[in-house]
Amino acid sequence: ETANFEFPLFTKDQERVDVLLNATTRRDKQGNIVGVVGVGQDITERKKFEGELERVAKDLRALIDTANAPIFGIDKNGLVNEWNNKAAEITKFSQAEVKGKNLVDKFITMEYKTA
Repeated sequence: ETANFEFPLFTKDQERVDVLLNATTRRDKQGNIVGVVGVGQDITERKKFEGELERVAKDLRALIDTANAPIFGIDKNGLVNEWNNKAAEITKFSQAEVKGKNLVDKFITMEYKTA
């Protein structure tokens, strides 16, 4: 039986170190658990990087949502995957109403559909 755990350890100087531990049970000849063997990896820098990425993503989300211009996006199939507050305000379609819908089929006027 093997399991992975993430947890903090503290150094002698009381600095936090994030560790990823892969733990495996040790068994005797009869199959009884007699202990655990763990192999750890320092993931402190990775955790800091992940935290910074999350902060930047939140900042970008806030910028998009509060922009004073409509911002929308589509995936490779033409389905709406981004619709900011200004787009919702000027079209009167909420984000929930447009997400996953085909932009051209549903929201572009007829004269521009063939352009």
